[in-house]
Amino acid sequence: MGLKQVRDPSRDMARPSPGGTAAIDPLLAVDPELREAARQIMAEPGQPLTLATIAQVRTLWPVPPALEAPTPQPETLRIPGGPGDPEVPLQVIGRTRAGAARPAIVHMHGGGLVSGTAAHSTAFCQMLAAEFDCVVVNVDYRRAPETPYPGPVEDNYAALKWTHENADDLGIDRRRIALMGESAGGGLAAMLALLARDRGEIPVCFQLLIYPMLDDRTGRTHRPAGAIGQVGWSAEANAFGWSAFLGGEAGRGAPPPGSVPARVEDLTRLPATFIGVGAVDLFVDEDMAYARRLVQAGVATELHVAPGAFHAFDFVVPEARVSRAFTAAWKAALAHAFAPA
Repeated sequence: MGLKQVRDPSRDMARPSPGGTAAIDPLLAVDPELREAARQIMAEPGQPLTLATIAQVRTLWPVPPALEAPTPQPETLRIPGGPGDPEVPLQVIGRTRAGAARPAIVHMHGGGLVSGTAAHSTAFCQMLAAEFDCVVVNVDYRRAPETPYPGPVEDNYAALKWTHENADDLGIDRRRIALMGESAGGGLAAMLALLARDRGEIPVCFQLLIYPMLDDRTGRTHRPAGAIGQVGWSAEANAFGWSAFLGGEAGRGAPPPGSVPARVEDLTRLPATFIGVGAVDLFVDEDMAYARRLVQAGVATELHVAPGAFHAFDFVVPEARVSRAFTAAWKAALAHAFAPA
């Protein structure tokens, strides 16, 4: 019986391009269970993000329906904003009797800093409230470019402060308030953790950052290599989102203090942190770098890099093995953070 020749897939991943450099087929770097979804995403890149198209782009993101009872139902409120700021809309999910002592999550939705609403995360936050027996405060912060930094961060801080001040009425244990967000929401959660540390008013027990958007230089002065950032959220979209948020060209000069987590020098005294990201997500380099700096600063940090996974893969293909492992990792970290001391 002769030996069967096995083709090395790495030979297909690097093909000479007309200019003499290696061209990467991004699909070959994607986990097989995610590959069909990646192919569809790449085939339909969608409307490019610009100031002229942002209003239309916002209408293209469908809002998932809320989960039905007995899952905890959302209660929509408007709370006072910061000094000189408008009221902040938010959802409270899982409120219980006054005097209870349950953990809480202040949640920030994704959307590249320019899109998305709290309603896009309602069902997800309902799941969190039910599974972790916690109260979730889902913040509908203002978005860029209409409201650049620090407006969105101040909205989220107002929500955190309101949650802490009203903990008794909400049935919350003030010692177990965590921050959470995905993508841009993860970046905003990191900004909020930094702001809470610096102001010293409200303790935060944990920050859960799901493929967070942390560095305005990604897509500008820092270009992704190989298959990174080729599926889904792109370098061009990232540069637009950060530029709108900062009110100037992303990746250039010194941004306002606290506006770009990756550029904050002092990361000490931050809460315990989980960072999860896919290996071909545009944010993988900046997220790994941030995790390394947190470790060096003495912050208890867990990093999970999902092999072959693109941006938001766990929402796109939740049943894939790599998605289930990713979700199990962050859920275990959150459960540990919420465990009574």
